[in-house]
Parts: sequence; C-alpha cells; structure tokens
Amino acid sequence: MKPNFWHRTDKLARDLTPFALTFVLVIINAIPYHVPGFSRIAPTLPLIGVYYWAVYRPELMPAVAVFGIGILNDFLSGLPAGVSALTFLAVHWVTLAQRRFLSRKAFVIVWFGFAVVAAGALAMQWLVMSIYVGQLIEVRALFYHFAMTAAIFPLPAWIFTRWQQTFLAVD
Repeated sequence: MKPNFWHRTDKLARDLTPFALTFVLVIINAIPYHVPGFSRIAPTLPLIGVYYWAVYRPELMPAVAVFGIGILNDFLSGLPAGVSALTFLAVHWVTLAQRRFLSRKAFVIVWFGFAVVAAGALAMQWLVMSIYVGQLIEVRALFYHFAMTAAIFPLPAWIFTRWQQTFLAVD
C-alpha cells in the first residue's frame, strides 16, 4: 500500500526536526543578551546539535544540512561567511568517523567525546578567526567559550533525547 499524503508529510516533518532543532539553537545563540563580555564566552549551541545528531541520527542531519546550519550561524552571529560551516562540517565528519564507538556508550562518554571534539573545533575556529583578523585572539576567552559549551551540553542533549524517543521513534 502506497503511503498517503498525510503520512508522507508527517514523515518529512519528523525527518526535518533535527535540522529545525539545531536551527533553534542557532537562533538562541544569536540573541543579544546585553551582558558585558558574554558574547566572547557564550557557548556555541549549534555545535551541540551537529554533534548530537551525527552520533544518534546521522541520516537526519546530512552534511548539506550541517553546512546550511553553519552558514545561517555565520549570518546571524556576524562571523565571516564559512567559518561556522567549516567548523560544523569538521565536527560532523569527526563525529561520523567515531559514531560506531559513541552511539552505544554511556552518556558520560558521549559528553566527554563532545568535549574533545568541541575543543578541537573551537581551537580550529579560533585559529581561523585569528588569521582573519590578523592577530591572535585572546586564548583565555577561547577557554571560557569551550568550558561554557561543554558544560551546557547535557541540557540540549537531554531535550534531543526526549524528542527523539517521543517523535522520532522508528516506525
């Protein structure tokens, strides 16, 4: 029996939710909080979405979607075009390479894996931005930026896990 229009629409909506949820993280990331110095240390929330979905549902977050998220993040955050896209694609690639190891591990191992990947990604982004501006950006800000990103990981991961269990269960 051929699936009807509503079944296909429902499946498409479910399949797009990892992209949509990661896009929400881009929007939250772009909100100006008017806290002095916060933007220099604010977590990179979309990085969490890219990593999480690459571990648990990579078929729903392909590289083209990751690239789109990166470009949108660059546009909304004021970064030079391609910086976030390059960073997110690197995270996606590294995470996919380690997916078999990570997907069946305890949460603390997945979190540690995120911390390692995020450290490399943020260091790469720091280097690219330092080259772009023509001087080394303060390393201390990079450390705080990394610490905030790694520390906040459990909350979006918990939300994504609940979403996946509720709405993305295998039919």
